Amino acid sequence: MDPTSSDLFLTEDLLTDEERDVRDRVRRFCDEDVLPVINGYWERAEFPFPLLPKLAALNVCGGTFTGHGLPGLSPLAAGLVSMELARGDGSVSTFHGVHSGLAMTAIALLGSEEQKERWLGPMARLELIGAFALTEPDHGSDAVTLETRARHLGDGYVIDGAKRWIGNAMFADLMIVWARDGAGDVGAYVVEKGTPGVEAHTITGKMAKRASWQADITLTDVRVPAENRLAGATSFDDAASVLARARPSIAWGALGHATAAYEMAVEYTLGREQFGTPIAGYQLTQFRLAKMLADLTCMRLICLRLAALLDEGKLTAPMASLAKMHNAARGRAVVGEARDLLGGNGILLENHVGRHLGDIEVVSTVEGTDVVHALIVGREITGLSAFS
Repeated sequence: MDPTSSDLFLTEDLLTDEERDVRDRVRRFCDEDVLPVINGYWERAEFPFPLLPKLAALNVCGGTFTGHGLPGLSPLAAGLVSMELARGDGSVSTFHGVHSGLAMTAIALLGSEEQKERWLGPMARLELIGAFALTEPDHGSDAVTLETRARHLGDGYVIDGAKRWIGNAMFADLMIVWARDGAGDVGAYVVEKGTPGVEAHTITGKMAKRASWQADITLTDVRVPAENRLAGATSFDDAASVLARARPSIAWGALGHATAAYEMAVEYTLGREQFGTPIAGYQLTQFRLAKMLADLTCMRLICLRLAALLDEGKLTAPMASLAKMHNAARGRAVVGEARDLLGGNGILLENHVGRHLGDIEVVSTVEGTDVVHALIVGREITGLSAFS
């Protein structure tokens, strides 16, 4: 559908020609390359490796960062990339979010100039693929208490521990592993593909993001050279800074899932006849579509404001948490409504809504559950922390 079909408030007018071009390039990639094949990959729980060269050609990996061959997108353009990839497919969007939004962001924010020069250019071209290993089997929302350890040995480090839900880890060339050193300080260590002592097992049986591979990781006596410790990572606050920089993309991604489902619902209800008339002509259907569009509009306006705040250097953690919390919840509502409007056909992969229905569930928990983000906002409101 036309990108402006759900844009009742004419936010298209706020885009520059360059931002519109980025949005349109990514949308064409999704419409022409992703949508024709993704249902099969999703159903088989296979990662769509053939799509990676075409994704690389879009020149969007690295987002807003400049230098070292990075695209230097505006915050709004970067948000539109996240939106359009999620509108196409949540698994492709997740791959990009992990590789570009987390792994590349960690190196761009915390790496030395030598480390940036060494890794960022090849990552931007998808010659090297990144993973981000923070979450552990017993530590998700309380990742600050991570137990993975790194100890000095000779001119490098030895890492021992376990990680869980690590996207891209099954095939990543670089894995950013967060661990505590002997002094208890948190650091980030770049573990390269083929390093002895790393074992990765794909998590199976998922009902969502099935074409995206997440893994359980065990690290046993993993040796990392000193030059692979990110120079600017000295505390958990540095890990939090990477997550905060990536978090707006989750709100944009929720908007993408909801936009896809809304567009499909409009198209379906216009073509589906019951009792001799398109179901789009019934009052109840129009009421439901109007409510969906209201949610979409609120989500879109929040994302646009996020981009402006990021561009002005004013974006705070509570702002990002409020956006993520709101858009995840309203995105689930819109996609659920779309599935219902399609009736039984809504669960068929050929209509795509069912795939988005599964994938939008992940948005509520990825990079912090809605409850945790509500507590961050609550602390901002009251000045009192409800975290134990």
